[in-house]
Amino acid sequence: MKTITELLAAVPELADAEPVTRVVVPARLEYSYSPGAAQTRFLRALTRRRLVAERCPVCTRVYIPPRGVCPTCGQATTDRLELPPTGTITTFCIVNIAARGLDVEVPYCYAYVLLDGAHVGLHARIGGLPHDRVHVGQRVRVVWNEQAAPEHPEGEPPAPSLAAISHFTPTGEPDADPETYRRWM
Repeated sequence: MKTITELLAAVPELADAEPVTRVVVPARLEYSYSPGAAQTRFLRALTRRRLVAERCPVCTRVYIPPRGVCPTCGQATTDRLELPPTGTITTFCIVNIAARGLDVEVPYCYAYVLLDGAHVGLHARIGGLPHDRVHVGQRVRVVWNEQAAPEHPEGEPPAPSLAAISHFTPTGEPDADPETYRRWM
């Protein structure tokens, strides 16, 4: 089998050319997402500053956002409940790259927040404190975006979106006992 250099040498116009070893090409993906009935209820509830979850009737796990079907048991999750806007950080990372469309100063913290009463966490930005003061076990609460206000004087509610949650911020409570979230890390 010939090398790239040998192949280039066989073409007179390319004989002295250096092989291309890397190409940087901007890419963009656009897609449409259809959330389904369970996630539509969840997204619409966010516009009213509510965190709607569903519980599996067999294994009793609570999913937020709801999936409509328990991924463990395969049973329909018809038991709906509202969770409080508080939870525990189970893991996190410090992000050092600016994200397009996110008006947040770099570096910032992104975490997996296990809401109280849930068995699956939400990914969310942590704010209200320096990123180097975020830690596992920290108790946090939702900070809602102003666009997700429950009263809409114009009569038009905001479009359902995860953007209804601006970020999570510390509650000031003592850290959670690791036994309460270790299983869900």
